[in-house]
Amino acid sequence: MKLIADLHTHTIASTHAYATVTEMAHEASQLGLFALAITDHARTMPGAPGPFYFESLGLLPEYLQGVRLLRGIEANICDYDGNIDVEASLQQQLDWIVASMHTITLDGKATVEKCTNAYLKLAENPNVNVIGHSGSEYFKYDYDKVIPVFAKNGKLVEINDSAFRYGRDYVGNCVTIAKLCKKYGARICVDTDAHFTNTLGRAYNTLEMLEDIDFPEKLIVNTSVENLKAYFDEKNISY
Repeated sequence: MKLIADLHTHTIASTHAYATVTEMAHEASQLGLFALAITDHARTMPGAPGPFYFESLGLLPEYLQGVRLLRGIEANICDYDGNIDVEASLQQQLDWIVASMHTITLDGKATVEKCTNAYLKLAENPNVNVIGHSGSEYFKYDYDKVIPVFAKNGKLVEINDSAFRYGRDYVGNCVTIAKLCKKYGARICVDTDAHFTNTLGRAYNTLEMLEDIDFPEKLIVNTSVENLKAYFDEKNISY
């Protein structure tokens, strides 16, 4: 298996990432990727770009250096009712929304029950495409209860390769989540959360793990152009 798209990446607009949109697209093209989602951080993350940045993403071409460029955002799940820090009108404008929990944007009083409730409510938001890096040890939830709901609502459960690079304590959670996605038929995407070109598209550890657990490739939207186009068709995303 190999990635044909990286659906969670950051640029210098996030201020703690270090490449431009053009540089990321060039690297994606060099790697032979079909698609690239630019998902800079939403407003409650320190250093995030302002609303005008996201409102203006429509200025970017659909294809850059031959790569389908998804104009997106990494939204912060900002409370335990599953709300995100992206206004409804902007949600409608974007191609792609990853929704994630971060310790810096959500209070530290997380419990399994609170996080479970947040994800169940988030699953009801039709504009959210991806559940970002939910293997975090800080925000554990009832995987058995929530993952079938993600599957029912068509959410892509992200397995984020940065867990293997930076947060090895999270790897076990990622394996558990992947096994339950397999059990319940929840589709996943494998992403790098790249903050520079050197990690873009290189999710080798996650792909190896998925092969080890015999994860069905039909449930991975971004290791097959056919699978990704089918998802795009469902969501009326052009390509």
